[in-house]
Amino acid sequence: MIRIIPKLSSRNLINVTCRYSSSIPYGQVKPFTRNDASYLGDALSIDGSIETVALKFERHSPPNHNHQTDAKSPVIILHGLFGSKTNTRTVSKQLAQLLHRNVYCLDLRNFGESPHINRLDYPSLAADVERFIDESKFESKPILVGHSMGAKTVMAVALRRPDLAKMVVSVDNAPVDLSGSNASNFGKYVNQLRLALEKYQYTNIKDVDRELAKVESNIVVRQFLLTNLNRGKKEDIIKSKIPLDVIGNSIANGSIAAWPFDSNLVRWSKGPTLFIRGSKSKYVPDDILPDIGSYFPDFEIREIEAGHWVISENPEEFKKVLVEFIERKEDDI
Repeated sequence: MIRIIPKLSSRNLINVTCRYSSSIPYGQVKPFTRNDASYLGDALSIDGSIETVALKFERHSPPNHNHQTDAKSPVIILHGLFGSKTNTRTVSKQLAQLLHRNVYCLDLRNFGESPHINRLDYPSLAADVERFIDESKFESKPILVGHSMGAKTVMAVALRRPDLAKMVVSVDNAPVDLSGSNASNFGKYVNQLRLALEKYQYTNIKDVDRELAKVESNIVVRQFLLTNLNRGKKEDIIKSKIPLDVIGNSIANGSIAAWPFDSNLVRWSKGPTLFIRGSKSKYVPDDILPDIGSYFPDFEIREIEAGHWVISENPEEFKKVLVEFIERKEDDI
């Protein structure tokens, strides 16, 4: 079931403040005290000062691919924490056919097959995606879709480079600081994986799974986490494909939960934004809708019967919502 949330009036969203400091618990507001962006560090830097990496990707095209296909706005899909471009491969192939356009799935830095690099936060994640778009030289502006960490990344791209995207779709995340919310077990996942791989040096994947089971009872989630491991041969020590130390540090210092922007300084009004949330998830509660509107005044929200893993839990409803939004808004633009 898809629940449609009534669109909020922009005049009700003018006098809002943002939660931009990772040192402030979720739900508390830091007053805006500066009229320049210097206190945001390099969050808005687009001068090349942020070191970028070339992202690995997959392109999925519809049957009978031709120049008209390339002329349409491509869809770029970004995964969440511990994910990769393979997570949405099946859905992306189907979307390519339904939307009659190219769909690109990217591996973000430190995940999948993309390069490992010490920095892992939203300015750097966004800068990589911006580089990918610039180098791809698409005929039309892309439609950016991201889940969880990927959702914050596509929102960051829109704020940093407002003219880059045609539409933005955030799947189960919002432009708020969640560092004090205790909303996830991601830090515990990293700790258990490092124990299993670095301390105990297991050679059997079942042993690693048992370590994860101490902090995660859902076998589907554990199986998803285990896709980040390289099992090797039978007696080989299991290795991680991703840099657990870098990821663990970014989780611990709040970079993944943070939101290093301020709606008093930046907002995106160059196109429509869709927020898709899971009905059983706590990542996009009603009380942060004003925060969403302060950054993305032209937004809509749809609720799908699912938890946080919206795309994998309910792919049919996800596709239905996304296709309807893109086709309707594309006619309006």
